[in-house]
Formats: sequence, structure tokens, C-alpha cells
Amino acid sequence: MSVLTDLIYSGSGAVAGLAESAVNDAIAKHGADKKIAFPDTAYYFPTIYAATGVKVSTLGDLPACVGVLKSLITNEPNLDSALNAGLATAVGAEILEGLKYAESSNPYENESGIGFVPDPVIRSLGVPLVTGDIPGVAVVIGKADDPADVVKVVKDYQSKGIMSFLVGDCIEQCAEGGVKMGLELRVIPLGHDVTSVIHVVTVAIRAALIFGNVQPGDLAGLLKYTKERVPAFVNTFGAIDSVVVSAGAGAIALGFPVVVDMDLGTNQVPGALESVCDHAETVKKSLELREIKIKVTELPIPVAFAAAFEGEIIRRPDMHNECYSNKNPTAELVLMREPDEVEDHKITIVGPDFDECKELALGTFVEVTGKKMQADFEAVIERKFHAWFNYMEGVMHTGQRNQVRVRVSNAAYEAGLRIHDFAEVLYVMIMNEFDAVVDKCQVTIYTEPASAEAFRDEVAMPRYAQRDARLASMTDESVDQYYTCIMCQSFAPAHCCVVTPERLGLCGAVSWLDAKATNQLDPNGPCQPIPKEGCLDERTGRYESVNKVVAEATHGAVENVTLYSILEDPMTSCGCFECICGIEPVSNGVIIVNREYAGMTPSGMTFGELASCTGGGVQTPGYMGHGRQFISSKKFCAAEGGIKRIVWMPKELKDDVCDKLNKTAQELYGIENFADMIADETVTTDCEELFNWLTEKGHPVLEMDPLM
Repeated sequence: MSVLTDLIYSGSGAVAGLAESAVNDAIAKHGADKKIAFPDTAYYFPTIYAATGVKVSTLGDLPACVGVLKSLITNEPNLDSALNAGLATAVGAEILEGLKYAESSNPYENESGIGFVPDPVIRSLGVPLVTGDIPGVAVVIGKADDPADVVKVVKDYQSKGIMSFLVGDCIEQCAEGGVKMGLELRVIPLGHDVTSVIHVVTVAIRAALIFGNVQPGDLAGLLKYTKERVPAFVNTFGAIDSVVVSAGAGAIALGFPVVVDMDLGTNQVPGALESVCDHAETVKKSLELREIKIKVTELPIPVAFAAAFEGEIIRRPDMHNECYSNKNPTAELVLMREPDEVEDHKITIVGPDFDECKELALGTFVEVTGKKMQADFEAVIERKFHAWFNYMEGVMHTGQRNQVRVRVSNAAYEAGLRIHDFAEVLYVMIMNEFDAVVDKCQVTIYTEPASAEAFRDEVAMPRYAQRDARLASMTDESVDQYYTCIMCQSFAPAHCCVVTPERLGLCGAVSWLDAKATNQLDPNGPCQPIPKEGCLDERTGRYESVNKVVAEATHGAVENVTLYSILEDPMTSCGCFECICGIEPVSNGVIIVNREYAGMTPSGMTFGELASCTGGGVQTPGYMGHGRQFISSKKFCAAEGGIKRIVWMPKELKDDVCDKLNKTAQELYGIENFADMIADETVTTDCEELFNWLTEKGHPVLEMDPLM
């Protein structure tokens, strides 16, 4: 191992020297008191914070950190010690990258990479990571001898839903090779300096802090979490120097195997550092080393189909066709039928195709039958249309029901994509994902305006109305069981959602009907029924059965939970919640902030700082993660007085939930236009100013009993 360890120590020593010199220069230039921080994170310098507990906030905090990283470079000729030197390289890289942000608030403004990945982005990745839509994370470093090799590998990862982070000249090679890039397309260029690889390392590290409840300073716990729960790996292309080798050692220490495209001979470490010189085998070997299994769905369509294309945006200049409810009739409907009413795999197109008309109507009618099919599952299948259409490369879908917009790019049209392909996607995906309840499926698509209008008005709208009436009648009291959802346990092992008709999962993606359907589709899966038995306290929503099932689901980590209280044993959070609410003591109310809001709140904390108080399966009285739609629920903080406690939320969030919130306030309390009494950032983010404003508005919270 002498050649390998010598390279690691050489690289880590070089990075340590650069970091020490850069810190000294920065202090000489700006002074030790100059504030320093990465943007939009509650975790300071995440690598240093997670490994040591040190909160770097000024340049003067860095010399001690340099001392720590130098202490890790022992030059002892064994691999374990060398891997520690690799961690030192990560610390040095973080310091060097952090110093860039001391010089400029946006040091990557004129670069092809994005640099630091903010906390909200990591939280937004939580759901697709735990559901398997993002089955793994690839870190691609270097410059390929043949650009076609790295392009093929990255496109292969993209087609499999793997998220790829690019470092080095491979960024330009991939761009020139036609790889579509961006956070929404799951190919993210970080930067050209090798040190920019730290920005993907901190993604993994913050996952441990956000989702895993790993405590700052618990290095052993951190390394255990990243190795067991973050499915990442590294591919290097082209020549590698000692700094790249030492960075790779840091990755291995975190549990991420490294695959290089040069012959390392006896310096390979099976399972951790391996040579793959045939690029046709790079993806296969990388996935094997991380035990990532990809289920590939073969679809008879002329474009790629993968979750990585879900965020693709098609601008008007790139658009060949559009189906838009503001211009033509649209509707999407799944309807349960009797067996003799459905001809399996029958596809019918009524109207023109993309080559005949630029703007079309789009009535999408799917009829299914099955012995275990239930009417409640119709909407669950229907909501999948959005994802499946977006998985087609060159297709953008927004909306649902009768408010839909679909765009098809020029490139997708030129590749041969037509209306029939949309129907094929629906048939194949329904029969694959819902085979437990669907035995036969037929698809009819109406693109002719009159036919689409008749379908919308005579078939779809009446069915929507029936469903709405059914959902409106569903309350927590009207059902005899709730459901668990532990999909997030792959990242947050101590967390368990309890999903009820009036409280959806905190990620916003799992309703009671979704959980019911999931249980039907996979009886041993993440959603298990909870019999509604042994009510201990109706006010807080405390049940013996809920406590028992949650304790079992969290392996004893959580023993007591309430459904309706923010103060008494509140429900746990994993970290991918859409919103978080917390007590605002001056007003005696609660504020709510959504993940997308980056500003300050009247609590004196940002979303990230509030979120750091909860998540990872911990219960923090006074703080609670939840979905957007729960805000207007009659069960929101019901034990503390309900929605009358809400005093502040960001304007975008308030506008989004305004109508439903006003309706709930009117039904519960007879309050008109309640949302107008709730402040937002355009009013104030100061707690004293908030109190005065609420007084002027006559907000009902001022007459409520004290929270504490």
C-alpha cells in the first residue's frame, strides 16, 4: 500500500498547506472578525461542524480547524491512517471553498458550476431519495481522454435516475456531448477546482444531520450514517494526481467506493477502490459496489424515459406542440370498470396528432379493471400521470384533472414522439406499478376539441365531483384506521408518519387514500394500518394503538405521539417536510415557514435554523414539520386551539393556502377572510412589530389562553 498511501499523504499535505496559507492571507486582508458562511445553510461549515461540533462563523475560527486537519495527517504507512488524511483533505477543501465565499457572496456567478448546494435543495431531494426515484448519487471527476466515454456514462446514470455531480473539465465535455444539466435534470456541475468536490460531500454530511439526527461532533456516527444510508460513489476520468487521490480517500472514509479508469494494479482496495478501464463497465461496476439495483422499464417510445427528466422545462422557442387548458379542453381521468368493459392494451386516439396540429386538446381517459381494484384508487393512479409524462425526455406536464398543460419539444418531435406514445407510457406504467390491483387497462386520448370537451364535461367533471364529495366527507372520526408511512426510514430511521384523512404525510406526497392504496399494493410495505383503538386523550389525539405501532415502527425510538398537538409529544419529522411551524411567544401564536422561503421569520430563525430544531425522528415540543395542505386542516394544532394560532407565514405560502384556510376559519369559527389577519414578510419579520400589527387587525390569537 506504500504507493497509494504516499499519494494520499502527499495530496492531503498539499491541501493542508494551501488551506493554512489561504487562511492566513484572508485574516491579514480582512481581519479575524470577518463573518464567513456558506449560503442558505444552518450548518456553518458542514464538514467541520459535523465532525467536530465547531461552528465556524468568522475567519478567526479557521486557524484551529487547520490545526485539526493537520493532526489527521500522520504519515503512518497503513490504509486506515491514510483514510483519515483523506478526511483532512475534505476539511481543507471546505476551508478553501469557504474562503471563496468570504471574497464574494456568489463566487460561482461566472463559472459553469454552481458551487455550494443550499439546505433547501437537500431537503427537496429527501422524498425522491427515500422513494428510490433517485436510487443513487454519482460523483464524476476529471477529464476523460475520450469525451464520448464520460458523456455515455453520465447519460446512462441520468437514464437510470442516478443524480450526478460533475467536477472538472468533464463539465464541458458533457455539455458539448449533449448532456442536459441542472438540478432539475439531476446532472449538477459543481466546479472546476478539485476542492469543489466538497460541495457534494457536504450534501451527504448534511443528510446525516438533517435526516439521521447525527449529532455534531459524533464523527463515528457520521461515518456510519454516510456509509450505510447515503448511496454515493465516485468515478474518476483521465489522469489523477495526489490531490485527487487524497480526495478519493476522503470519499472512501465516508463509505463511498471509487472507480478509476486507469490500471491501479496491486493498489486496488476491493470494494472501495477499483480499476475499470472499459468504460462500458463503469456504470455496472459502480452500482454493484454500492449495491444499487435499478429496475429498468422497457417502453416502446422513441425518447428516453427516466425520473431525471421530471424537472425539464420546455420554453416556447423549443416547443413543437402544446396542449393547454386555457386554449383547448383538457382532462385526465382514471375510471374503474367491470371486466367485460375493458379490452386490455386497447389504445384509441380520437383527433389529430402532433404532426397535424401545433395546439391540441388533450382528454386522457384510462379505464381499468381488477379483482382488487377500488374506486378510491382511481385518483391515486391518476396523479401518477404527471410524473410519467414528465419522465419522457422532451415532455413537460403541469397541472391535473381538467387544468393541464403539456408541451412537447422540437427534439422529442423530431425523434418521433407522438400521441400514441403517451398512451403506451400510461399502459405500461399502470400495469407495472399497479399490477396488484389492475388486471386490464385500456387508454383513449381525445385531441379533437369537441370530443375532448364532451369527455371532460360529461364523463370527467361528474366523476371529479363525486370524488370531492367523498373526500369532503372523510374525517379522522369517519374511518376506523389510520396508516403509518415509513418510506423515509432509509434516511431517518427514528421517524414514522401517522397518516389520517385530515393529516397527510409531512412531505405532502402521501394522503390517507395514498397510504391505503400503498398498503393494498404492498401489504408488507411502508404503509401499515393502525386500528383506531384505545383513545387516551381526544383533545391531543393520543391513542394506545398509535403509540404501540409507532414504537414498533421506530424500533422503540419513539414511544408516545399525539396527532393534534405541537406541544405534547408532537409527531416526528424526517427532514423533507414541506413546512415547519413553531411557537412565536410574543404573540402567543405560531409561525409557519415553507422550505422555499429563504428569509428571516419573526422567531429570529430562518427555515433552515427552525428545521435544525426538529427532523431526524426527534420530538421537539413547540416545533413540527408538516405538509402544505395540513395548514388548512381542521386538525392543525387542534389541541392548542387550531388555525387561530397562525400569526405569520411567507406571502407565497399564504397565497397558496388562502382559499382553503379562509374556508376552514369560516366553518370552525365564523371568521371572514382569516388569511388577511395573518402577517407575512411584506408586513414584518420582527416579533414586536408583528404583535402590534396583529393588535391592529384584531387577530383572535390575542384572546386565546397562553401556550406555555
